[in-house]
Amino acid sequence: MGLRERLEDPRSPDRRPRRAAYVLPTLFTAGNVFLGYISIMRSFKGAVLASSGGAGTSENFSVAALAIGAAVFLDGLDGRIARMTNTVSDFGREMDSLADVISFGIAPAVLAFAWGVQFVDPGFGESLRAELFNIGSFVAFLFLLCGAVRLARFNVQKNPIPKNPGRPDRKYFVGLPIPAAAGMVASVVYAADAQPLAWWPLSVAWLALLALLGFLMVSTWRYYSFKGINLNRAYSPLILILLGAFIYSVRNYSRTVLLVMFSAYVGSGIAIRIGGILRRRVRPHPHPHPPAPEHQIG
Repeated sequence: MGLRERLEDPRSPDRRPRRAAYVLPTLFTAGNVFLGYISIMRSFKGAVLASSGGAGTSENFSVAALAIGAAVFLDGLDGRIARMTNTVSDFGREMDSLADVISFGIAPAVLAFAWGVQFVDPGFGESLRAELFNIGSFVAFLFLLCGAVRLARFNVQKNPIPKNPGRPDRKYFVGLPIPAAAGMVASVVYAADAQPLAWWPLSVAWLALLALLGFLMVSTWRYYSFKGINLNRAYSPLILILLGAFIYSVRNYSRTVLLVMFSAYVGSGIAIRIGGILRRRVRPHPHPHPPAPEHQIG
């Protein structure tokens, strides 16, 4: 008997899940909110310690980044568990979106400003430093706003079509998912050993990355969705070997592996978009009929 059958209410004529079954995915969503809250609090604590010259600044920023990374993992579980247990509901979707705004919008925006802008060396001028602060707060807010817009579009659009449609037998996200954008922010902070940026050119480059992530979230560029992976089917032993190697790498080289993983995913949408533009210019093919909609995810 599978998990879905175990959770079915035998008294229900249409075999609906038991009421208690709906709590299971909500618990993962609540854990997502908790991790976002932990990240925000640790970012504040790290900023206070850095301002006062106390020890533990990098440790708090590191915990804030790891909390966001753990929230990315939980976010991938709650929806999958809801589908596996047949407990998908409107309440769960709304709860998940609100949790994502906190964990992948507010938390990385606070961390990005506190770690990447707030403690820049004032040696290049107080006026320029104040201007950098203003730009940094605006870009961090822009990241949060683009993430909220991305979530709203995801909730209302049923089958959006990207500017560069892919294969009809695969599922795609239209625009960079907000968990991936937040994971990119967290992985950079974690890979840098969570030491706050002090050199202003690095801070400017950091703000450029935040702006790019915000643009990618609201764009209509294609990103691969892992929701098409079926955990119930049998896989070859090679997959198990690769999975074991990945877990070992994350355990021992987490800073490098996580940074490469999120960078590769963020860059994949850019590469696919540029590749599509180049192919159309080199080998133009007229389309008398518009392409059929494929499986898209907002």
